[in-house]
Amino acid sequence: MSGEPLWRPGAEAVEAANVTRFARRVAAQAGLPDTSYASLYRWSVSEPAAFWAEWWDAAGVIGERGERVLVDPERMPGAQWFPDARLNFAENLLRRRDDSPALVFRGEHGARRTLSHAELAAQVARLSAALRAVGVGEGDRVAAYLPNIPEAVLGMLATASLGAVWSSCSPDFGVQGVLDRFGQIEPKVLLAADGYFYNGKAHDSLEKLGEIVARLPSVRRVAVTPLVADEPDLTGIREGLTLEAFMASVPAPGEPQFVRLPFAHPLYILYSSGTTGAPKCIVHGAGGTLLQHLKEHRLHCDLRPGERLFYFTTCGWMMWNWLASALASEATLVLFDGSPFHPDGNVLFDLAAEERVEVFGTSAKFIDAAHKAAVRPRETHDLSALRTLLSTGSPLVPESFDYVYRDIKADLCLSSISGGTDIVSCFALGSPVLPVYRGELQCRGLGMAVEVYDDDGRPVTRGKGDLVCTRPFPAMPIGFWNDPGGERYRDAYFSRFPGVWCHGDYVELTQHDGLIIHGRSDAVLNPGGVRIGTAEIYRQAEQIEEVLESIVIGQSWQGDVRVVLFVCLRDGLQLDED
Repeated sequence: MSGEPLWRPGAEAVEAANVTRFARRVAAQAGLPDTSYASLYRWSVSEPAAFWAEWWDAAGVIGERGERVLVDPERMPGAQWFPDARLNFAENLLRRRDDSPALVFRGEHGARRTLSHAELAAQVARLSAALRAVGVGEGDRVAAYLPNIPEAVLGMLATASLGAVWSSCSPDFGVQGVLDRFGQIEPKVLLAADGYFYNGKAHDSLEKLGEIVARLPSVRRVAVTPLVADEPDLTGIREGLTLEAFMASVPAPGEPQFVRLPFAHPLYILYSSGTTGAPKCIVHGAGGTLLQHLKEHRLHCDLRPGERLFYFTTCGWMMWNWLASALASEATLVLFDGSPFHPDGNVLFDLAAEERVEVFGTSAKFIDAAHKAAVRPRETHDLSALRTLLSTGSPLVPESFDYVYRDIKADLCLSSISGGTDIVSCFALGSPVLPVYRGELQCRGLGMAVEVYDDDGRPVTRGKGDLVCTRPFPAMPIGFWNDPGGERYRDAYFSRFPGVWCHGDYVELTQHDGLIIHGRSDAVLNPGGVRIGTAEIYRQAEQIEEVLESIVIGQSWQGDVRVVLFVCLRDGLQLDED
């Protein structure tokens, strides 16, 4: 996309940005020609070991860094980051201990709760002691079947403090969907809730929970948070008790205890659902996740201590893990659970206004749905605190950029970001010091050697191709669960272009050094030999007011491929020839 930018940062904002301060620090030591984002990016991908070591120090990571930064940098996969380092993920997220809010929770049913940094640390100490008492230690798995409530953050931090591994699903998952995931990783403890609220209704989870636990023989304890009932009946839950009773089962320690472990010690198991077979269990390391999220929050979102970050997510999406990490930047997490359209499309904007959210994240689908529902928060809400709007989950179409600046807020950094479960972070995202162009992701992430390859593995600077990463980065998975030789891991990302991460997105670089994402490369349509990204078709379909949702497929037809578009229309409409 060309033309004038939709937004430019002011000179004062650029000068005060975290990324500018970091660029000045690097320029003094590495001799950069200037402190522009372009110069910093070029240095970060040409000198990755120097960049990540400098960022560790600048970000104030708690732990021992060690002397070595990158071993076997030419091996991909196989490079090792910070092989001598020792750290604990939870210790870095609980660095603040004052009475300011760490978590602010808002529920669809009207609930509002806050936990201060000091209260959160005290609760983590209690829960980690209870987990330790039932035998949870380094490398053991703790699973969660929870809505996006404070207890999920608490459970993750308590798990990580012990060096155990966290994995979560949201309660709208069916029994088999949960078993397909947790059945592979054999958790020792399961954290759950008795139900959840969505679209104006209370949904009971206990029947599903009982069936899940009955089919997970590895589980020694089930700790249930009452949300729907004051005193849920847990008689049908093997080893079930309330979370409060579980935490009260051991003496309360004053402070959390943190086990410092290697940089690549497993932290999270996330799930990537393939087209066939059980979901892949992707294992992410503590150090890489921490370092990458610190970079994305502070340098790309310009997040500061005490600021409020909101992301509309569930515990079944990697953006929940991304959101939780903002505690390491001493921010306040704003959590919401429920429907974003109950009772109407203003719910999340009500939250943003009332909680004075500075950085607001959501999905491209939500922005499109708000547009079609004619939601105009610029006219109805005080969004003066809001300075950054993040969008991910699917490509943000150019018309949604127009909607944001016309109907949400004009003076705003709109950052469309893209990465995924595979790296629990982003390849391309926003920057507070760069302009926003219609339909474009602002930049490639610092330290991420992102290029565009054609079908023959040649880099292209103009035109469409596969998004690849040509150099190792700390947030690469440490592997797949139950894949001891690493064959499934290599096949997933390195079989297309050996030694190069192929992400599976069909993209192009722009003249502004931003990115346009045209959809998944495995969903690229090929009628008559012409490659068409699905996002290009959705962009047209979503401009039609009568169409609420659409999905496009390629169908083998008479020796070629025909493109078939399915649409979901507004109530009362019928599809006709017009």
